Amino acid sequence: MKPLPQDLQGVLFDLDGTLLDSAPDLYDALVALCAEQGAPVPAYEPVREVVSRGSRALIGVGFPALDQAGVLALVPRYLELYQDVMSRQTRAFDGVEPLLALIEAQGLRWGIVTNKPGFLTDEIVRQMGWAGRACAVVSGDTLPVKKPDPAPVLLACERAGLDPVRCLFVGDDRRDVLAGAAAGCCTVAAAWGYLDGGDPHAWNADLVLDAPSELTVLLQRGAVAA
Repeated sequence: MKPLPQDLQGVLFDLDGTLLDSAPDLYDALVALCAEQGAPVPAYEPVREVVSRGSRALIGVGFPALDQAGVLALVPRYLELYQDVMSRQTRAFDGVEPLLALIEAQGLRWGIVTNKPGFLTDEIVRQMGWAGRACAVVSGDTLPVKKPDPAPVLLACERAGLDPVRCLFVGDDRRDVLAGAAAGCCTVAAAWGYLDGGDPHAWNADLVLDAPSELTVLLQRGAVAA
């Protein structure tokens, strides 16, 4: 076993694919966009896999013949369609709510660092009942840069009063691990998430966990797996 960071203060999380299983609603928005554009609907699994890369990657799966400019032109409409359905099927992954409750019961703080646009992040966080619980929420447009740049992670730590070296950063994408590590956090690869087709064991995270409940157990023990 590997000790947790000395005097652990808190845990920061990515949102989609880490705290939330939002892929079904993101997929439905893409289906609606394809219908509007007269394009064939892609299969669900390839869409789910790229959720952590954001709207441009999702549109790219649905419209593989488009160049970057064509994809960018569809982003505003896609986000409008997604906003209409964003809370229909989206749920916290199994084990997330007990994990957050334990963090709070231990007197620790938790927050969110996501590449999702702020107007969508704020709404889904509110709908989940987390707005008054998260110590900091940093979205993809809060700063001029986003993950894998460490700046959003450092901003969340600053807003929450967390020392990065006494904080865990949990995410389901290699960009999360890169951002967390560059910020000085202990990094946790969430293997239960979308993973962008990658192998979380190859990301050089401090640990890789298969379910939120595993982090709950480790926090209860005060240690993390090596």
